[in-house]
Amino acid sequence: MDCDLCREAVSARLDNEAEPAGAAAVDEHLARCADCRAWQASAVDLTRSLRVRPAVAVPDLTAAILAAAPERLRVWPRFALGLVAIAQLTLALAQIMGVDTTAHHVDHGHAGPFAGHLFNESTAWNLALGVGLGWAALRPKASAGLIPVLSGFVVVLLGYSVYDLIADAVPTSRVISHGVLVLALALLLIVRYDAASPTPGHGDVLGTPEDYTDDSPASAPQREKKGSRRGHLRPASRHRAA
Repeated sequence: MDCDLCREAVSARLDNEAEPAGAAAVDEHLARCADCRAWQASAVDLTRSLRVRPAVAVPDLTAAILAAAPERLRVWPRFALGLVAIAQLTLALAQIMGVDTTAHHVDHGHAGPFAGHLFNESTAWNLALGVGLGWAALRPKASAGLIPVLSGFVVVLLGYSVYDLIADAVPTSRVISHGVLVLALALLLIVRYDAASPTPGHGDVLGTPEDYTDDSPASAPQREKKGSRRGHLRPASRHRAA
């Protein structure tokens, strides 16, 4: 083995690549060639100087990062929403048990024989709303689905309440009692805002780089097992020309 082939093999060994000659033959040549041993020593020193460097001193930004981080999810809006949910459930249970409430002392002359059914629908709505508000208090992200429903209901109820007040069809106290629904809507908006804000230390796990670059048929079962749904994506630099 000549020196050029030995040094090429030593360079490949340092880079963890396949050597162009057998390892035993390279070691034998190094044992009897002082020049190649000196070249190997200099190559090792050079490689180490390129790969191992002193850590660069950086300022401690811990306090600034924590100060800029968004606050964690507030508890009081969820607690208040839970109380509103209990109030709605209590109203529904009172109606189910036949307890006298102001909910059915309204004149439904225009409803005719369907007044009883409308009362049952009101009971079902109060029960469903109470369950929904309670679930949103426990699972804040669920509030997003309840906001459009309750918003529409509050807007329509506001219109009917104004009309009934003008027509003197209901007492003012009954209309004021609907303020609980307005409060529920406001709390839902607050809870939804808190749930939508990112919290420190939480992020989306999208998989490893291999999940995005390996398009071989053999890798498909692995992507499905890992739950990756974006395995077909690749870096722009690797796109083939059409």
